[in-house]
Amino acid sequence: MARIETPKRVRGTQDIFGEEQRRFARVVEAFEKVRRLYCFQQVQVPVFEATGVFARSMGETSDVVSKEMYTFPDRGDDLLTLRPEFTAGICRAYITEGWQQYAPLKLTTHGPVFRYERPQKGRYRQFHQIDAEIIGAAEPAADVELLTFADQLLRELGISEGVTLQLNTLGDAETRDAWRAALVAHFEKHRGELSDDSLTRLEKNPMRILDSKDPRDRPVADAAPDIDAYLTSEAGAFFEAVTKGLDAAGVAWTRNARLVRGLDYYRHTAFEFVTDRLGAQGTVLAGGRYDGLIGNLGGPETPGVGWAAGIERLGMLTEAPAVERPDVVLAVEDDQALGYALAAQALFRANDLSVEMIATGSPRKRYDKATKVLAKVLVSFGWQNGNPVAKNRSAAEQPLHETVKRLLDELAGR
Repeated sequence: MARIETPKRVRGTQDIFGEEQRRFARVVEAFEKVRRLYCFQQVQVPVFEATGVFARSMGETSDVVSKEMYTFPDRGDDLLTLRPEFTAGICRAYITEGWQQYAPLKLTTHGPVFRYERPQKGRYRQFHQIDAEIIGAAEPAADVELLTFADQLLRELGISEGVTLQLNTLGDAETRDAWRAALVAHFEKHRGELSDDSLTRLEKNPMRILDSKDPRDRPVADAAPDIDAYLTSEAGAFFEAVTKGLDAAGVAWTRNARLVRGLDYYRHTAFEFVTDRLGAQGTVLAGGRYDGLIGNLGGPETPGVGWAAGIERLGMLTEAPAVERPDVVLAVEDDQALGYALAAQALFRANDLSVEMIATGSPRKRYDKATKVLAKVLVSFGWQNGNPVAKNRSAAEQPLHETVKRLLDELAGR
């Protein structure tokens, strides 16, 4: 008989269980809580899209498009891609589903995303993101709203200490054109000092040289002209409105003039929340304004701003949540009382109490097993004089204890 090979987990993926799952759930629960406070609607978009949606939104020369996307032909020979991020799919839906009539839209979503890259701590080929977008609002107040949302989320998770909001402006289209020309002129003077990757970027995406991690590029990038000298009065006023709004909302920030987004559809605000608690992968939440993206995808010119964060990465920063304790544990010490215990279990759950039941194994050992569950209330079920008997074994006087007593009385009276 041929030996059956044991299956293996695909490299770069993860099975989320136990403490990791509790951290994961903590992030999602906090995200949903803050979403409701800020009146964002939930949205779901497909896990895969036509490849062009991501290629046009992220740039043909970007690392994600050129190296990291999971792209495949389907049976109809259409070229599809597993989503590497959420914004492009949401903007595609805005165009194809007629969501313009609802603008401005405040949207959130979360779920798996896929990138083929070298797995490392906090980075997987299938991972999960939370995402927030405001589409159809050109005002600086939208940027402030999103950044305040993000800041409150980090506070809700208890991880805001040691996390810094880095902020920059990319200006308007006129600003970007002037700054881009100045950057190209600067980098052309230093072609011989740049890495091969940066020479490629110089031709197609020169702004990305500014955030190059290659040590050969850093002296040239650090000496490049700042954007401030090229800001139009309108772009300067926009950035000032954002920073004043953050100050008014009590959101601390610091200026990072080297924080950029390389693609031309990005405008005005760019931001990252960063920490030194995750090693080299210090960004925990990032985003910016993308006023030109929907037009770039073939839709009407529509302003937009958004951010995304990795759920696993945020979870790594949170304290490990405690294991959930059931409200009630039921110990069935006589099998004749099982039906009565099942009725009690159904009644408790119908009244929003979480219940665990111990009804297998030796009846003599079930009570001891139930005590190890560490539920808030323990109820045992036995059989006396031809009738089932339920005993509340919890002595503590507490609202839950009184609720259990009331429900048992109700069950006995049926």
